[in-house]
Amino acid sequence: MSRYVFKMPDLGEGTVSAEVVEWKVKVGDTVKEDQIIAEVMTDKAAVEIPAPVSGRVVSLTGQPGDMVAVGAELIAFDTSGTAPAETATAPKPAAGPASQPPAAKPQAAAAAPPAASTRVMASPATRRKAHVAGVDLASVSGSGPGGRISALDLESVIAGKGSGAVKPATIAARNGVEEIKIIGVRSVIAERMSAAKRNIPHFAYVEEVDVTELESLRQHLNSRLPKGAPALTYLPFLVAALVRVLESFPQCNAVHDAERNVILRHAAAHVGIATQTPDGLKVPVVKHAEARSLHDIAAEIRRVSEAARSNKATREELMGSTITVTSLGRLGGIASTPVINAPEVAIVGVNKAVDRPVVLHGAIAIRRIMNLSSSFDHRFVDGFDAAAMIQALKERLEHPATIFIQD
Repeated sequence: MSRYVFKMPDLGEGTVSAEVVEWKVKVGDTVKEDQIIAEVMTDKAAVEIPAPVSGRVVSLTGQPGDMVAVGAELIAFDTSGTAPAETATAPKPAAGPASQPPAAKPQAAAAAPPAASTRVMASPATRRKAHVAGVDLASVSGSGPGGRISALDLESVIAGKGSGAVKPATIAARNGVEEIKIIGVRSVIAERMSAAKRNIPHFAYVEEVDVTELESLRQHLNSRLPKGAPALTYLPFLVAALVRVLESFPQCNAVHDAERNVILRHAAAHVGIATQTPDGLKVPVVKHAEARSLHDIAAEIRRVSEAARSNKATREELMGSTITVTSLGRLGGIASTPVINAPEVAIVGVNKAVDRPVVLHGAIAIRRIMNLSSSFDHRFVDGFDAAAMIQALKERLEHPATIFIQD
C-alpha cells in the first residue's frame, strides 16, 4: 500500500487549528483529486477541503466538533496505482518536480454532494417542525442533495401527500431527547456571544422613529424599478443614513484592539449586516458603504447576505466590519437588546415598522413608526454620545432627503 498523509493546512490569518464540522467521506471510500472531503471551521469562516490526490481513504482524524492543529494529520489515503506515497503539508505555491502530487486548495465553503450516510439530513428548523408534528424524519424521503429532507418534503408528509410518516390522528404524549453537538458556526456564535456579554458593558438605547416620509419615498423608488427588480427595503436607507451620521460620531465607527489596548477609529464605514443562515447567524460586510449609492448599497447587501446564506461567502466578506446593523424584519418586535459584534463598539438594531396613532401638531394621526434598538460599548462610548448619534440618525430617517445631502 502507498500511504499518502494529508495534514491540516494553514488556512491563513494566524490560524493554529480548525474544527472538524463534517466529513464528506468515510474510511473505505474511493475519492478523486479535488473532491471535497471535509468541511472545517476556523474562527472566521467555514472552509471546504478538497482531496489532494485520488485514492482510497484509510484513516480520518477527529470527529465533528474536534479541533485539529495545523500541521497535524487530517486524512490518509491509499494511493496504490494512482500516485507515489508522500506526506502532504499545508498548501503552498506550486514548486518542485512535476511528479509531486498537488497540494490541496482550501476554498470558501460551497455546496457539494455529501457522502452517503445513515443519519437523517435535515436543517435544525426542519427537525424542530418534525418533532412538533410528531413525524419521524427517518421515514421521510428527502428530495434534496444526498437525500436531504427539505421543509417542503416535511410539509408534504404532514399534509398527508407524501410517503412515509403521517401526522398522528390523535394527541399523544411525546418522549425522547435529541442531542445536538455544538459545533461549527453555532460553536463560534456561542463563544463570541459569551465573550461579548462577559467582557463588554452594554449600554442599550431605544428610540422611536417616524418613517412615514421614508416609506413614501421607498414606495416611489420601488415603483420606478424595472420589472422583476428586487424592491428596496428599509435596510439600505438605514445604512445610507448611518454612514452620513458616523462622520460626526467617529467614536461609534471603531473597533477595540484589546491586545494593544487602543481604539481604532475608522474613516471608512464597513457595515456588517447580521444575517440569519441555515447554519446560524453570520455577519457579511458591505465594504466602504460611505462611497456607495443607495441602490449600490442595496445590491451589495443582497449579494453578501445571499453569499452568507448559501455558505459561499469568502473570509474577506465576513471580516473587517467597523459597525453592525441587525434586523429581524417582520419579526422585529417592539424593542430588542442586540449584542455587540466584538471588537466593534456599536450595533444598530431595527425593529418592525407599523402604523400607529400618534399626536401630530395637536391632533391624532396615523403614522408609520419604527423603533431603533441599539447597543454601545460603554467603556468607549458615553451614553450622551450614543443617544446623540441615534437622535441624528432618527432625524435623517424622518427627513429622508437629508440622507442624500453631504454636510
